[in-house]
Amino acid sequence: MPIIKHTSLGFKREPLQAPFGFKGGYVNNIWQIAVLIQDDEGNEGLGLGIQSVLWSDSNVFTAFSPSGGNSAMLLMTEYALKLLQGQEICQPIEIMKWLIPQVHEYGVHVTGITNMTTTFVLNALVPVDMALWQLYCAKMNFNSFDDLIPDTTKTALNQRHDKLASIPLIAYGLGTEQISQLADNGLFFMKIKIGSDPAQDNDQEKMLAWDMNRLSQIHEILRHRATPYTADGKIPYYLDANGRYDSKDSLMRLIDHADKIGALDQIVLLEEPFPEGTEYDVSDIPLRLVADESAHSVEDCKRLMDMGYTGFALKPIAKTLSMTFLMLELIHKAGLPCFCADLTVNPLMRDWNKNVAARLTPLPGMHIGAIEANGHQNYIHWDRMVAQHPMGDAPWVEDAGGVYTLGEAFYRHSGGIFESSPYYRVMAVR
Repeated sequence: MPIIKHTSLGFKREPLQAPFGFKGGYVNNIWQIAVLIQDDEGNEGLGLGIQSVLWSDSNVFTAFSPSGGNSAMLLMTEYALKLLQGQEICQPIEIMKWLIPQVHEYGVHVTGITNMTTTFVLNALVPVDMALWQLYCAKMNFNSFDDLIPDTTKTALNQRHDKLASIPLIAYGLGTEQISQLADNGLFFMKIKIGSDPAQDNDQEKMLAWDMNRLSQIHEILRHRATPYTADGKIPYYLDANGRYDSKDSLMRLIDHADKIGALDQIVLLEEPFPEGTEYDVSDIPLRLVADESAHSVEDCKRLMDMGYTGFALKPIAKTLSMTFLMLELIHKAGLPCFCADLTVNPLMRDWNKNVAARLTPLPGMHIGAIEANGHQNYIHWDRMVAQHPMGDAPWVEDAGGVYTLGEAFYRHSGGIFESSPYYRVMAVR
């Protein structure tokens, strides 16, 4: 059996066009991670990650400076790589089951945050997991994404979409003219961030008033727009609260407002309204509630289903491909819809996400698949980052008219994820 002989990692800060807001907080840059894992037979795997401390654990974000929180996550990634040295190469899912509790314990030690979320740990392990999948594929002589899908997950990933809707992010600071421009450019499935903290005092009434006004503004811009890609021809809205609502009553007031302005039937997804650990039965809420950062494992998915959640945001690029496969198997058996959400990743990581999204059953009411993608909206140097993708000039890399057109070449090349990536390899070994 081949043994892991050498590991290394590097990182780079990528600046954002403007402060990026969610969960009431803001970040100005995103750390890009590259790791290299080599075995004793000359094979290697290159894995990428981006760190999102605020999204994955607001307690860590609050306890440290932005650089401090990112450094803690990076130390956890490096610790995982050290644990892997000398280990036999096997199916990455099994390696992740072994790594996660040890890296979690180390993260608690480094940060002092005893209730650190599993999502923070998974975020740290994404580049490690990706590199392990590449190394495993080399060992097994796999050369396509279809080859690496576990047998138990294949029925959940049996589609082959020619098109994917590109879901942009309407962040707190995006102006009305910019929102209109998104629609003018053909984008038709809008993810709307709610849960702002306008006075930075965590006042729920101010937040609710802001959210109501924001939804009214956006609906006024989009309510007369039409699209051929949905069953009713309307622009679908996807609201993401990032756990900012502290009660069902507050959430229902927002929903009542949406109904009053005629926007309720266009809200097809409402993600993570309540803080993680809040055990509300949400089966009586008249929207499809989907889980994201509160779903770390199969057990979490079961618990959330029992609470009334009827959809899931998958994040192979934020919670590892391994954990995504495990959760997807359960979600598919339950007959619930899911989709691939973004974490403002770089273009190559987006194509890892795209490989999963391209094979999922479409969301109810949709004629095509969908994937959230917002990196191009937020990074200053996006064009340069596209050029760092080993197949950056391929037709599926960027959307046109709100749609990614995949085609046979996308599936033949698996979106370019197995191609040599000199830029990121240099980053990993420097």
